[in-house]
Amino acid sequence: MSQSDRNAENEKASRADVADVIIAGTGPSGLIAAILLARSGLDTVLVGPAAPRDDRRTTALLESSVRILDRIGLWPAIARHAAPLKRMRIVDDTKRLFRAPETVFDSAEIGLDAFGYNILNEDLNVILHDAAATTPSLRRVEGFVTGIVHHAHDCEVMVAGAGSLRARLLVGADGRNSRVREAAGIGVKRWNYDQAALVLNLRHDRPHHDTSTEFHTPSGPFTLVPLGDGRSSLVCVERPAEAERLTTLSPEALSLELERRAKSFLGKMRVDGPVQIYPLSGMTAEKVAAKRSALIGETAHVFPPIGAQGLNLSLRDIEALGHVLERARAEHLDIGGEEVMARYERARRTDIATRTTAVDLLNRTLLADFLPIQMMRSVGLYLAGRIPPLRKLMMREGVAPGFISARGDDSLLGRLSR
Repeated sequence: MSQSDRNAENEKASRADVADVIIAGTGPSGLIAAILLARSGLDTVLVGPAAPRDDRRTTALLESSVRILDRIGLWPAIARHAAPLKRMRIVDDTKRLFRAPETVFDSAEIGLDAFGYNILNEDLNVILHDAAATTPSLRRVEGFVTGIVHHAHDCEVMVAGAGSLRARLLVGADGRNSRVREAAGIGVKRWNYDQAALVLNLRHDRPHHDTSTEFHTPSGPFTLVPLGDGRSSLVCVERPAEAERLTTLSPEALSLELERRAKSFLGKMRVDGPVQIYPLSGMTAEKVAAKRSALIGETAHVFPPIGAQGLNLSLRDIEALGHVLERARAEHLDIGGEEVMARYERARRTDIATRTTAVDLLNRTLLADFLPIQMMRSVGLYLAGRIPPLRKLMMREGVAPGFISARGDDSLLGRLSR
């Protein structure tokens, strides 16, 4: 046998061990992507350390995300632990010269039972891990990615304690300091805010009536989101020094301070569980696909916790990637090839750019002392509360761009739901 024949045989043998997809990252985005792609028939490997299950933060899943999760069979289990968000109330508490009147958006106005649902991350993580463990065509490899090599026809991923793995496509779900993104040579734009988010859960005496209430303050949003009967989650955005000061208070003193800021509309408040601080920052990747690598979630974009956009945008990444790969397989294309990666890039760029800009602008208008900017923000909220077509447009776009959740049954997710 000639050397070229031996090389061909070696290549054929090695290709037999190549998976369709490796997903790096075991947070919610990585788990959901792995479940979706494996259930669509792709040989999928999920790589990453064991994710913590005792995360007391919460995630608000908007209606478009609910439909995605429902179509891949995850929503029934999640729904048992989730609280509906039927109304969204915005209160201008900036105490500035120009202030908008209170505005309440009702999901029934756009034909929805709820804008979304709020769930403890620890409950969500358990459900996703259990679903991944029972999904055929999904293999779990525990360990940190230590190296990545891009070959002509696949990617090779080195995993601590587990050797190397190869796949035609590598999906980066490994967070804002992604090794997948770095290995693919994709740059990022980063920025910081002079803000920090105080995150905790509360118990309170009065009912929330399935209403999420967001006070707009000069330091950022103070947002209370329903979390079952008599409970809400709080994201309080403050200047870093003030956020640190709040953490030094006793639970009783902190409860009183938060009740004061909430105008006691939920009655007596009691801190329920740990108090955490997260410095606010933003990041976007220069592109979301290169060198057989596709980026999803916080590997591609990072937001302040405003408007419940984080994981919801990530789920749209996952949905788009699933559709792009389905089409590529139908056309017998290389799922990690340049053409397929270019399709994914085109599918996600506009949504990511518009959401990043919108969240950034909303946050900065709260911090701005420039009077015309304050006036424009107040007028915008006033018009949204008074002009029905504008109200409905804002609500629909808040759920998903172009209300994209209404896909036909011929889609990949439509077939997975059958």
